[in-house]
Amino acid sequence: MSSNEKRLAGEAAIRYVEDGAIVGVGTGSTVAYFIEALAGIKHRIHGAVSSSKQSTAQLEQHGIPVLDLNATGPLSLYVDGADECDPHKRLIKGGGAALTREKIVAEASMQFVCIIDSSKRVDLLGRFPLPIEVIPMARSLVGREIVKRGGQPVWRDGVVTDNGNWVIDVHGWQITDPVTLEAELSQIPGVVTVGLFARRPADIVLIGDREM
Repeated sequence: MSSNEKRLAGEAAIRYVEDGAIVGVGTGSTVAYFIEALAGIKHRIHGAVSSSKQSTAQLEQHGIPVLDLNATGPLSLYVDGADECDPHKRLIKGGGAALTREKIVAEASMQFVCIIDSSKRVDLLGRFPLPIEVIPMARSLVGREIVKRGGQPVWRDGVVTDNGNWVIDVHGWQITDPVTLEAELSQIPGVVTVGLFARRPADIVLIGDREM
């Protein structure tokens, strides 16, 4: 059921793609279905801005031009998945360690369409460990700050982001105020990006081919 919902969501997101658009493209297994569907209408778009090397490779394999966000300016649409989504369309992202580039592309986009399967839908964020991208030398410092706030930091050992940084996954939090927590964690020196997409949540969430 999960893989079928992912495929349906990826294909349904095509209806938000406008002719002549440059499309922001996220990362992950559900987005892979979107890229496959996007390949079928590649003649209708100018290209894509990618959030990861993984997605770039898949886009280029289909002959979809991958463009630099600095050159494109604002985007009309960003399509990405999530690890968790609450009733207010606020998200936890970063299971694939692409959270920084994903947040940048989301911020640059007028509309953020999040594509998920029903297992990602939660009432309260935090069951999925919260990823935080950190500068390597700050790993322990950030970890101590997380412990002060009641979290259990676990270094994702062996994982290096596309930006050359490390990821800490925070267990044990029930996140009742994700906007405030996102802002607070972002102020810790050494934190590059917090995997909370709450200040800028999704605009539309597709669970399979249905809007949430």
